[in-house]
Amino acid sequence: MDERLAVLIDGDNIPSAYVKEMMEEIAKYGNPTIKRIYGDWTNPNLNKWKQVLLENAITPMQQYGYTKGKNATDSAMIIDAMDILYSEKVDGFCLVSSDSDFTRLATRLREAGMQVYGIGEKKTPNPFIVACDKFIYLEILKYQAEENEPEFKEHSPSSRESIDKISQKEIKFISSTISDLADDEGWAFLGDVGSLLQKKQPNFDSRNYGFQKLTPLIKSIPNFEIERREDSRGRLKLIYVKIKEPKAKSRRR
Repeated sequence: MDERLAVLIDGDNIPSAYVKEMMEEIAKYGNPTIKRIYGDWTNPNLNKWKQVLLENAITPMQQYGYTKGKNATDSAMIIDAMDILYSEKVDGFCLVSSDSDFTRLATRLREAGMQVYGIGEKKTPNPFIVACDKFIYLEILKYQAEENEPEFKEHSPSSRESIDKISQKEIKFISSTISDLADDEGWAFLGDVGSLLQKKQPNFDSRNYGFQKLTPLIKSIPNFEIERREDSRGRLKLIYVKIKEPKAKSRRR
């Protein structure tokens, strides 16, 4: 049974252009039974959202900006989130924002046993990212959407910039996680590795590096080797990974 999710969107700092891809991503994690977006709908800056709200059955929540310099939208979204939490109608939340003001909210929801997914731009401050169980970058969803268009011939510069190159820092991070789970022979089940990577670093996503899944990402890194094994019934292929032993340097005579 799918988790029931409350999707709460901060309309003030999230662009509307890729709401379709965003909702498709959220559907991978559960059933969005509550979908709300918060903002001052008298503000012309939110006009682009109005059409996509109808297409995606997202309920607009009006919040006037009573005082300059104070974000009333954030407060309304936080209050609603707590009301939904106490209603016990959902199993998790998806907080769509690039604003660190929602860090404490994400932490509080997780303390209550809720699964918390975050979606925002790469400019999102790290405290909010790590407060979530999983954090997905909007730029990656944008890149995927453009890549899947049949007429799309070449990525625009902005799209290419959304893909990071795997660095030695990330390779060491993956290596240490494999070591945490490895058996006596150094092998670790890749499914467990993926889960632990996510727990340690909620924004770790193979798509950030141009790979749809973790397996091809691991295959692309020469530091690791992969082995496919059959399960006890001989039906499923289980994937295991280990860190390659460094080659011994030959001595010169």
